[in-house]
Amino acid sequence: MEVTETRADGLQRELKVVVPAAALEERLTTYLDDLSKKVKLKGFRPGKVPMAHLKKMYGRSAMAEVINDVMSESVRDAVEKRDEKPAMQPDIDLNQDSMQDVMEGKTDLAFDVKYEILPEIEVTGLDTISIERPIVEIDAAEVDKEVVELAKRYRDYDVVERAAEDGDRLKIDFVGKIDDVAFEGGTAEDIDIVVGQGRFIPGFEEQLTGTKAGDETTVTVTFPKEYAAAELAGKEAVFDVKVKEVAAPQDDKIDDSLAEKLGMESIDKLKEAVRLQMEQGYAGATRAKVKRALLDALDERFKFALPQKLVDSEFETIWRQVTSDMEQRGETFDADAADDADGSEAKARADYQKIAERRVRLGLLLSEVGTKAEVQVTDEEVQRALSERLRQFPGQERQVIEFYRQNPQAIASLRAPIFEDKVVDYLLELVTVTNKVVPREELLQDDDHDHDHDHDHHHHDHDHDHDHHHDHDHDHHHGH
Repeated sequence: MEVTETRADGLQRELKVVVPAAALEERLTTYLDDLSKKVKLKGFRPGKVPMAHLKKMYGRSAMAEVINDVMSESVRDAVEKRDEKPAMQPDIDLNQDSMQDVMEGKTDLAFDVKYEILPEIEVTGLDTISIERPIVEIDAAEVDKEVVELAKRYRDYDVVERAAEDGDRLKIDFVGKIDDVAFEGGTAEDIDIVVGQGRFIPGFEEQLTGTKAGDETTVTVTFPKEYAAAELAGKEAVFDVKVKEVAAPQDDKIDDSLAEKLGMESIDKLKEAVRLQMEQGYAGATRAKVKRALLDALDERFKFALPQKLVDSEFETIWRQVTSDMEQRGETFDADAADDADGSEAKARADYQKIAERRVRLGLLLSEVGTKAEVQVTDEEVQRALSERLRQFPGQERQVIEFYRQNPQAIASLRAPIFEDKVVDYLLELVTVTNKVVPREELLQDDDHDHDHDHDHHHHDHDHDHDHHHDHDHDHHHGH
């Protein structure tokens, strides 16, 4: 095999590969010799089929397979010897006009190999990067407010012999019917319902005001149009309700008795637990903001040439999702808008092209940092991610597992965000991070500037197999 470099321009590479006809003939003979030991032909004993006869019967198909194998091996060997990392699978240009002569062994096999290499990235100056970590300081008043809400949620009730009032807890049995036919899930016994709490269908609780223990009444409501169960959405339902008990709320006590009810030693211990839970609730938002700030800083600092095919592939991924989302919403681009005006397709393409470039740049950068730092993702971590994925599809666990079993790239998409987060953690130890106290509203607001942060979480893993991960997988699971 003879390899000649015909182009080395930036990240672009082109090679001319020539495999002598004699080498192909040798491979063909080996192939047919192996075939002769397996094939059964009438009139010949196994292993005794003449080579000329084998060539006549199988030569063309065998040569095609040999050429295909030789081309794959040649491309792999040629690139490995150059110690280069192609950004994507190399393209092969083959002169089809000469293939007849190659198949017949009259001429050498010659083809061009075209690919882009991954850029050399020098990661320096991380210690000069400064970012802010927004945090919320939780004061005693906020904790006290949350404890008051807990007291309301877990308050005690005393049974009373009077008509139900707003705030009372009723124990009821009910049977729901639509068009005089009981519907699935509409029957229950000994259900506790607090009038005015708003946990039942709108209008249901209010109609129980004034009832007493032992009363049997009828409640008529209309299910919301957006109700989770499509067969009930927008339908009018009649509930036959039996009131079995009416209980009035006791005065809420913010003391050790509340703590003990919730399994805590004292009210102070309860407040500590509440504060910790609130801090953990803000921690996710803080993490997201500091990660975003880090990615912004990295994107600003590190500029290097990008493999165009990676950018094109990333853009197509984004654009398919954008147009799909628009189609679902019934939206179209403004056909009359100027190319650089908001609402035009040309402007949207240009914006998302920049986002694609940002994604690829950050992906390659994080991959380089993670590889140099020997960041590893364990099988246990991937298994946990898979378990979390399964929880998102209750009742469909078997199908989800089968999907991941049949699609190795899907498993890589579970591994990728774990790798990314580990690299982010590593980088946050190297850059300067300063805590900044901000109002709760500022921490929790969604900074959707330039649209690109919705897509920052795509990256190429450290094995350079370029599997992508969406933080938002577009499955959109809704809680009802």
